Amino acid sequence: MTTAIPVRADARALVSEELFGRLVARIVKDERIEEPLAERIMTDALAFLAACGANQGSALGPSEQVDIGWHTFLMYTEEYADFCERIAGRFIHHSPADVPGVVYEEKRDTRLRSIGAMRALGYEPDPELWGHSADCSQCHNGCSESNYAGK
Repeated sequence: MTTAIPVRADARALVSEELFGRLVARIVKDERIEEPLAERIMTDALAFLAACGANQGSALGPSEQVDIGWHTFLMYTEEYADFCERIAGRFIHHSPADVPGVVYEEKRDTRLRSIGAMRALGYEPDPELWGHSADCSQCHNGCSESNYAGK
């Protein structure tokens, strides 16, 4: 009997090598971190955004480190808009969770839903980027993908 080995999706393939390199270089420069960590951050940011695109109506949010990749990609507005259209068929907005009077769910629940959505697409979230705190699921600003029904 043959056992199938699951193949994990490579989020880096969602953008060109050239763009991935530019995004990683920007993270290295702006965050003053080593390139291997910047590559991991950007890879998980791309997987997270793919999950957002595939799960409209769900409140998903990145970890603090993955949010660095999202913020970096947002600076490349044309490439980001093209990516969103290709991956999601719509623009994936980045919205801080700080609207007065709105009660937001527990960050841990958002984190778990985000990780599950990424895994459902075949991506394996980097545990060091997502698991730094059991209570942290979104960036330091409490950002999330805003195209969900609960907003």
